[in-house]
Amino acid sequence: MLDAMAIARLQAREVCCNQTFVKITAIETLVVNARMRNWVLVKVVTDQPGLYGWGECTLEWKTKSVVGAVEDLSVLLIGQDPRRIEHLWQIMHRQYFWRGGITNMSAMSGIDQALWDIKGKELGRPVCELLGGPVRETLRLYDHLGGGLLEGMYRTGDAEAFGERILESMVRGFTAVKAMPIPVAEMVESAAVLKHAAKCVEAMRTAAGDEIDIMLDLHARTTPATAIQFGRLLTDYNLYWYEEPCWPEHVDALAEVARALPFPIATGERLVGRWEFREVLEKRACSVIQPDISHCGGISEGRRIAAMAETYSISVACHNPQGPVSTASSIHVGFATPNYLIQEVVRADVPWRNDILVEPLDVQQGICQVPTAPGLGIDINEAEARKHPFEREVTMAYFHKDGSVADW
Repeated sequence: MLDAMAIARLQAREVCCNQTFVKITAIETLVVNARMRNWVLVKVVTDQPGLYGWGECTLEWKTKSVVGAVEDLSVLLIGQDPRRIEHLWQIMHRQYFWRGGITNMSAMSGIDQALWDIKGKELGRPVCELLGGPVRETLRLYDHLGGGLLEGMYRTGDAEAFGERILESMVRGFTAVKAMPIPVAEMVESAAVLKHAAKCVEAMRTAAGDEIDIMLDLHARTTPATAIQFGRLLTDYNLYWYEEPCWPEHVDALAEVARALPFPIATGERLVGRWEFREVLEKRACSVIQPDISHCGGISEGRRIAAMAETYSISVACHNPQGPVSTASSIHVGFATPNYLIQEVVRADVPWRNDILVEPLDVQQGICQVPTAPGLGIDINEAEARKHPFEREVTMAYFHKDGSVADW
């Protein structure tokens, strides 16, 4: 006579055997040109009618490389069950001899997002609920004042333009903004350049008052010494964070900058996989870590990186200057992550940004609500998206005063 445990095992096996087997039949890419960058959208299609998922692996200036990487990875996944997300992540990461790298990890990220989207749609649940459920009722968003436009203002000496742009964000409901008032820098900067950058920040603080949080992005243009030079002139403006003061692989240099300045250091957008984040966290070289869900290894890896950061009391704020699928994925991670601080959004890079979505994504205000739609909660209007086909990105060529190549 069977005991209760044996009966339970037989019942579980019966349920498993009766479960519909879902197979991946295709992995497609859709490239959408959005002026500064080409959004690389990934669609994972299954053999179940209407069951597919969307992800994003936008990688500026490497669009064709990442599209090729998605094609390479698809060879491993066609015929697999898309609901085995972790199993497929391990396959993508480990079953080719060459691992990692920004191109391969970006391709993995887009596919991983699409797998989570499928999982949520099949179960009728939002992805954040599958990640353990929301840990907050709202998620704070920050606005980006724009890179190229403000750089033009910077070069013309129009510091007040920074103040005018921050007021536009405040009118839309944002209580936090990020800007790039630091120019392409020399290895050690002049007093005139340092003081002009400080005037740009002063204009923002004067216009916004102390109720608005201001982040500065250095884009790793500076050496550690120059980052400290700039930072010391900005101490009176109470920055929310000081982003990428130098290249993130220079972990000791990041730590040096962090110890020299009184405001939080943020970094991580160019790091991929938990292994590249480990030393930054161990050395407490930042206060805010910024994995990019479209580069770091997707939703699956972003969650692992966030958990690592939590053990060091380091906050998470996912980098996200990409398209709407990346934004949706980041928001789901944000709602399910205890040590999440704030979410970057782009709202005005192209006027048709929401047109490629079947339903618009509401990130026009300073906060967003918990997602409730199944999966990532978005779908792509492919006909609209195809109106903006691939165009080669503009090459960003920056040089020092003596003609030598500069980081931009």
